[in-house]
Amino acid sequence: MKIYKTIQGFVIEHKGQYYISRHTDWDLFINREDLFFELQREIQILPSAAEYKSLIDNGLQAPIQSQEVWASGVTYLRSRNARMEESKVAGGDNFYDRVYDAERPELFFKSSPQRVVGSGQAVRIRKDSKWNVPEPELTLFINSKGQISGYTVGNDMSSRDIEGENPLYLPQAKSYDKSAAIGPCIAIFGNTIDSDSKITLEISRYEIPLFTDSIEINRMKRKHTDLVEYLFREMSFPQGCFLMTGTGIVPHDDFTLEVGDVVTITIEGIGTLINTVEMK
Repeated sequence: MKIYKTIQGFVIEHKGQYYISRHTDWDLFINREDLFFELQREIQILPSAAEYKSLIDNGLQAPIQSQEVWASGVTYLRSRNARMEESKVAGGDNFYDRVYDAERPELFFKSSPQRVVGSGQAVRIRKDSKWNVPEPELTLFINSKGQISGYTVGNDMSSRDIEGENPLYLPQAKSYDKSAAIGPCIAIFGNTIDSDSKITLEISRYEIPLFTDSIEINRMKRKHTDLVEYLFREMSFPQGCFLMTGTGIVPHDDFTLEVGDVVTITIEGIGTLINTVEMK
């Protein structure tokens, strides 16, 4: 089951049928306990119509309202190696090696909701950075009770040269306007997402593919529930939150994004997030 936030309402997709929810507050709509079963009950009394799909095609928004976006790092071996390499000159390379093997995960604040963009919208690269990459990430939606209710596709835009200069610059490398993209929907399963699901990143420039790579979610070292447990230890999220779970796909070191590049991230079972790169 998938839910979409659109300009004209909240669309529920289930088994090829489309429904318009009677809810008008996204926070209340998604932050219900046992969301999968609540949605099942809801569509039993709603009419379905094929034309509701047009609302997704014309007017799709990021599936967020009041939620913060957090992120976890160094959860895949490929990410650990890349972070160690970029921070070697600053003497911070062993930090990432240590956190990869540590019990406590790396968690950091990524974005407030007003800085988040959805599929079809533009992400940004910083004007003061020369090495920028997208990071494709499975992103959890966690309700206020700390339950993983759904999943979406995330793009954790990163300025690798700023982070590599000094690990203490991580907030500047990660958090700025339009540095986070999520969408196109929140996928809700009766259980959990299939661990064999594949994440695929494609980057194109002038409609020419520059980079393509894939990885399965099961290559992640840490459990999703462990990440959530640490995030919720000392913090509350009244409307729930989103948590990006790290990347296992890193473009080669001589690659950097340019204005006009198109970043396409697909996660099996969820959908495709598409963003164009801009600089302002």
